[in-house]
Amino acid sequence: MRWLPFLLIFLLVYIEISLFIKVAAVLGVAVTLLLVIFTSCVGISLVRNQGMKTFVQMQQKLAAGESPAAEMVKSVSLVMAGFLLLVPGFFTDFLGLLLLLPPVQKTLTLKLMPHLSVYRPGGWGPSGDAANGNTFDGEFQRKDDERHTLEHRPDEHDKRDDR
Repeated sequence: MRWLPFLLIFLLVYIEISLFIKVAAVLGVAVTLLLVIFTSCVGISLVRNQGMKTFVQMQQKLAAGESPAAEMVKSVSLVMAGFLLLVPGFFTDFLGLLLLLPPVQKTLTLKLMPHLSVYRPGGWGPSGDAANGNTFDGEFQRKDDERHTLEHRPDEHDKRDDR
């Protein structure tokens, strides 16, 4: 079991190299390299767009007092997709684009939701921190140091005595 991650990485590298060789034999090396760069750029732009949309949805759920757990799972799948799209290769690009599909994200959410619990710390209200009696009133008055204003002219008190 200890060797499983190394075996998976070796298998991934083997799949990527063999796919790269097969595609390069059909399309040519230059076109294959351009295709890898193109798929990475397209994938990153898709991740960025979906990431912003997911962030806005999370903010809306939090503002409504609902659990943003589904959006959190979606954001994790977006991070994984972004990582897979940055790794050069066709197989990892395929896996990354697969993670960007909404049905795959929904399946991931349904599989992972029973294992998640969302903790929201108490805020202000009957069950929050203010209800336990730790609140105190106070006042403050702002006093600016005149030596740091533009209108201040240095006098004898501001000069340093270097003797």
